[in-house]
Amino acid sequence: MTNFDYVIDRHMTACLKHEFATERGLPDNLLPLWVADMDFAAPPCVVEALHGRVSHGIFGYTDVKPDYVEACAGWFDRHFGWKPEGEWLITTPGVVFALGMAVRAYTEPGDAVLLTSPVYYPFYEVIRDNDRRIVDCPLREVDGRYELDLQCFEETIQREKPRLFLLCSPHNPVGRVWTKEELRAIGDICLRHGVIIASDEIHCDFTFPGHPHTPLLKACPECADTAFIATAPSKTFNIAGLQISNIWIPNAGLRERFRKQVSSAGYSQPNTLGLIAAQAAYAYGDQWHRENWAYLQDNLAFFRDILATRLPELRLIEPEGTYFAWVDFSGLGLSAKEVTDFVIHKARLWLDSGSVFGEAFGQYQRFVLASPRQVLAQALLQLEYAIKQISGEEA
Repeated sequence: MTNFDYVIDRHMTACLKHEFATERGLPDNLLPLWVADMDFAAPPCVVEALHGRVSHGIFGYTDVKPDYVEACAGWFDRHFGWKPEGEWLITTPGVVFALGMAVRAYTEPGDAVLLTSPVYYPFYEVIRDNDRRIVDCPLREVDGRYELDLQCFEETIQREKPRLFLLCSPHNPVGRVWTKEELRAIGDICLRHGVIIASDEIHCDFTFPGHPHTPLLKACPECADTAFIATAPSKTFNIAGLQISNIWIPNAGLRERFRKQVSSAGYSQPNTLGLIAAQAAYAYGDQWHRENWAYLQDNLAFFRDILATRLPELRLIEPEGTYFAWVDFSGLGLSAKEVTDFVIHKARLWLDSGSVFGEAFGQYQRFVLASPRQVLAQALLQLEYAIKQISGEEA
């Protein structure tokens, strides 16, 4: 079994999570729980496959072979009962890149693109930076759980006429795992109004008991001509730096339009080591993933317990999936700006401010729980000490 308690020093590796605070205008001694990667080594099967390929010594152009497709498709078949066809596959260096290509492929400058805030901040960037118009149908919180208001969703589509909807499933940062019925309803509405769906399912392998992930195209097979699913092994197996994502586009016309944009961006053959790592992970990584996810679920239980017993001012939005904790800091009585300043300068933590996921969410912070438990414990201890300081209690 993998020892996920072991702390690996990621400094001196040009690690974005740990080494770029000063470049981003922050103090350099913050404890980082912000970037959505894990502080754990990749699965042994991945490391071994990479060692084998590196020993060959040649890293020229490579491309996808049938055994790669079978490994990837086999994972989704085993875990979700959905097996994509090999001809649907287009590889890209990342899911965000793919979303940008979708914006360029299926819309024109000035067109509306729909999202649901709070949502992963690159969703905004790929719309705005491509000169498209952001249309937002915010999620609503009901009894501590976020929901998509389907009536508002359809009315927004009718009013704003977006040509593309960027779906986050499971949802980052709030941790919702959309039910099959919700996905079906979303698909039906978009079908009625001719809206293409780009479904980012990168966190699909992290869902809690009772909240199974359903691929959009399984929940709504009729969407096969108007939707695609973006997947990647990067989160599941901690190999984001190898830059490989798998985009499954059933409709030949949508696939060709997407492929043309990828080509126009100058991208063709994928990262050699990314292909090797992804194939090994999807073919042989099941046991490691089960162990890793069990550890991360225990991390959430630990986090939840500390908030309940020692940090009652903070409110956890209970996640149904992902390895994030979306936490409401409004109980501290601080403004949104003051919350961010408190986290950075008092608690000495580097988190993602809720405002980057949507302007209305500045009272929230997103924690990434994918670290050894002693790291998480230290972060919570720093929070507890900082809260006592500002409340005037003995620290």
